[in-house]
Amino acid sequence: GSDGMNLIADICTIYSNYKFSTEVLVASARHPQHFVDAALLGADVITLPPVTLAQLYKHPLTDKGLAAFLSDWEKTGQSIT
Repeated sequence: GSDGMNLIADICTIYSNYKFSTEVLVASARHPQHFVDAALLGADVITLPPVTLAQLYKHPLTDKGLAAFLSDWEKTGQSIT
């Protein structure tokens, strides 16, 4: 019934304030935004299921941008091989 990212923020702040010799682990992040939030908060380790990992790099805007880049590159007639 509480926001897990608020807990992570509190833990990271406390450990940082007192220079504890430990690492913050965010276990089983279920959403790409949880991964981003945990990283921004300073978590040292984040575990996540493969489907969430795939969602981090598979995004409709990335696909659209890549398709536009490849189309433009093809029109130049150049090759990198």
